[in-house]
Amino acid sequence: MTKKTIIINGLDNVAVALTDLKKGETHEGVTLTEDVTKGHKFALKNIEKGGQVIKYGNPIAYATADIGKGAHVHTHNIKTNLSENLEYTYNKIPTGLPAVKSRKVNVYKRANGEAGIRNELWIIPTVGCVNGQAKLILETFIKKYGTDGFDGAFTYTHPYGCSQLGDDHERTKLILQKMVRHPNAGGVLVLGLGCENNQMSAFRETLGKVDESRVKFLVCQDEEDEIESGVKLLKEIADVIKKDRREEADISCLKVGLKCGGSDGLSGITANPLVGRFSDYIVAAGGTTVLTEVPEMFGAEQLLMNRAKDKKTFEKVVNLINGFKDYFRRNGQEVYENPSPGNKAGGITTLEDKSLGCTQKSGAGPVQDVVLDDGYITEKGLNLLNGPGNDMCAVTNLGAAGCHLVLFTTGRGTPFGGFVPTVKIATNSELAAKKSNWIDFNAGAVLDTDFDVQLENLINLVVDVANGRQTKNEINQTKEIAIFKTGVTL
Repeated sequence: MTKKTIIINGLDNVAVALTDLKKGETHEGVTLTEDVTKGHKFALKNIEKGGQVIKYGNPIAYATADIGKGAHVHTHNIKTNLSENLEYTYNKIPTGLPAVKSRKVNVYKRANGEAGIRNELWIIPTVGCVNGQAKLILETFIKKYGTDGFDGAFTYTHPYGCSQLGDDHERTKLILQKMVRHPNAGGVLVLGLGCENNQMSAFRETLGKVDESRVKFLVCQDEEDEIESGVKLLKEIADVIKKDRREEADISCLKVGLKCGGSDGLSGITANPLVGRFSDYIVAAGGTTVLTEVPEMFGAEQLLMNRAKDKKTFEKVVNLINGFKDYFRRNGQEVYENPSPGNKAGGITTLEDKSLGCTQKSGAGPVQDVVLDDGYITEKGLNLLNGPGNDMCAVTNLGAAGCHLVLFTTGRGTPFGGFVPTVKIATNSELAAKKSNWIDFNAGAVLDTDFDVQLENLINLVVDVANGRQTKNEINQTKEIAIFKTGVTL
């Protein structure tokens, strides 16, 4: 890589190091007065104490001391501008999408009109007490019958479903119900205990209509041998889904989640802007993308609000942001807590710094809708989804809302994956090479080529994944769920 630094926006008064830089070197016409680690910032001009630090063309902090030209700019000399109470106004800005050529994908067309990119057999426990039984049923089934003829068999265990109150209980039920209906599942065995809060009768009553040849229910306390009974039901479901075949469809059928985790100083320079370009592509092609991680919108929320398609949608975004701030305050936490130690080590200094980079995954298109805990994606285009930044919870929420797969950018690396294919996109080439067993795509390559080349490569990868190519998390069978919890456990 020949390029060693970057100025992201012409308004910026800091530049970012793309490799480790040494004191005395000259970059961007500035002689460095300190060493600057890869991903970190240095001042392009003198910044007085109290002056604004500008990155991505927006303030990310104010200087807590005089910062000399060429100095390292980080947590030791700048601080967030954010405060807990903000007034939001709707200043609609022009949004545009590129002219694109659509693509075809091969998917499983479901009877309800949905498309699935996998045809898997799932066991979903209603309560954590039967996690062990779910695993035994799955292991026994695979040993006896195998998984030929469909895309694999999995159980999604969790610790909840009993001793939960209020919103937590309802959220657990809703997440599991939405998984039961997910089009990536050719069939599902719902496994209960019998005495849990998340009663099977109530679960079924609010589940909605399902194909009973593909979705079956088992209460362990009602069975003499729940393992034998569970295997029998799985075999009945498997015999049905083995008949499913992929059919050609337009790429506009895809719903793609947008997520980042373990960010570094290159996240907002390589991977997130590339995913933003992908979001614009798929939306322009008639498809759907979904941005979540509400706390990582803090500091960039006004920019998202200004992209709302209309005043009603703007108000939904305001309620989304304020609702999550209220959640922080109810639990006695700072609304604008700084990024994690890993983020800081990678060069991200303040929440504005992180959020302005994070929200680039949404591209430049209009915000069409906001989806809350009890909702599904119903609007084509870019949607915002309620939920935390926690990787497992966020990807679970994205899948439960209807996403077929998730694009997950990372500068630090993680092996984790959700119950839908989780495409891991490295922000830098070093991570992609070091953790090739985790990483599906190297966005660091944009520094050596350009965004157009890598966008086409990313589109090709998404098409391949939709057509059945396994992601690294699928190959490694790191497929997990985590249900967001906000309340009391009995």
